[in-house]
Amino acid sequence: MKIKKSSKRASAGLARSSSLGSLARIMKILLSPGGCPWDRNQTHATLLKYLREESGEVARAVRKKDWANLREELGDVLLQVVFHSALAARDGRFTLADVIRTINAKMVRRHPHVFGGGKLSTPAQVLRAWEKIKLGEKAKAAAKRKKYG
Repeated sequence: MKIKKSSKRASAGLARSSSLGSLARIMKILLSPGGCPWDRNQTHATLLKYLREESGEVARAVRKKDWANLREELGDVLLQVVFHSALAARDGRFTLADVIRTINAKMVRRHPHVFGGGKLSTPAQVLRAWEKIKLGEKAKAAAKRKKYG
């Protein structure tokens, strides 16, 4: 999956792309046998420090209202999500599409006042409803784990 030196045009296209699919492709290339030795050597555990660092840099950019830096740091956090997803896909656990599908479902489920028939009018009501839904989901997941081991 290594990009040949003769395909600089393809690399330039990836570099200019604004699609999540292109970022996933870049990560797949980096993790391929001809890709980057450092990237290929990473694990979920070794990447944790970078996820923490990047989250902290996002927080600093927000506090400083440094919007250009925030854009860059959010990209770094997104890279961490894509990187972890690529490692999981390589190991047959889940894919980036699974991660996206999971968060889409969660956002719809936890916003019944928007996507369902409910009505909440204050942020405090929304937060209470979110926590109640979350607790219900966690209890259901725990019961399922207990039932199926």
